[in-house]
Amino acid sequence: MGQAHEAHEMAEQIKHIDQNQIKGAILVSILAMALAIVSLGGNNAAKEATQENILAANAYNFYQAKNVRQTAYKLAADQIEADLLGDKLSPKTREYLQKKLGDYQKNIARYESEPETKEGKKELLAIAKAHEKHRDLALQKDPWFDYAESLIQIAIVLTSVGIVLGSMVFIWASLGLGGFGILLGLNGFFLVV
Repeated sequence: MGQAHEAHEMAEQIKHIDQNQIKGAILVSILAMALAIVSLGGNNAAKEATQENILAANAYNFYQAKNVRQTAYKLAADQIEADLLGDKLSPKTREYLQKKLGDYQKNIARYESEPETKEGKKELLAIAKAHEKHRDLALQKDPWFDYAESLIQIAIVLTSVGIVLGSMVFIWASLGLGGFGILLGLNGFFLVV
C-alpha cells in the first residue's frame, strides 16, 4: 500500500511541474547540442590552421633546399663556362667540361620547374601558397566559433537561472543569446559574413 501511495504522490508532483521548466530543460538540451557542434567546428578550424601552416612551412623549406642546390649548380656552371674560355684545354677536357655544363644546366632547369613530380621551385611555391590560403581561411573561421561558444554557454547559464527562478525573462534572454550564438557558429562554418 505504501509503494502505491508514493507512486501516486510522484505522479501528482510530475503533473505539477511547470511547463516553463520543461521548455527550459528542452532549451538547455538544444543549446548543449549546439555548443558541442560549435565547439567541434572551432577545434577543427584551429587544427586545420595549424596543419596547413606546417604544410606551408614544409613546402617553403623544400623550396629553399631546391634553391640552394640550384645555386650550387649555377656556380659550378659559371666556373665551367669560365674554364671553357681558356685556350689551354685539351679537346678531351673541353668535351668533358661541355658535357658537364650541359648536365648542370639541365639540373638548374629541373630545379626551377618540375611539373611531372611537382617538386620544382615553381610548383613548390604554388603548393606553399595554397596551404597558406587554406590556413588563412581556417583562421578566419576560428573566431566566429569562439564567439558562438561564449554566447551559447551564457545562454545555457541564463536558461538554468530561469528554470530555478521560474522566470521566463531569463529563458527568453537565453533564447535570444543562444540563437545569436548559433548564427555566429553557422557563420564559422560557412563564412557568410
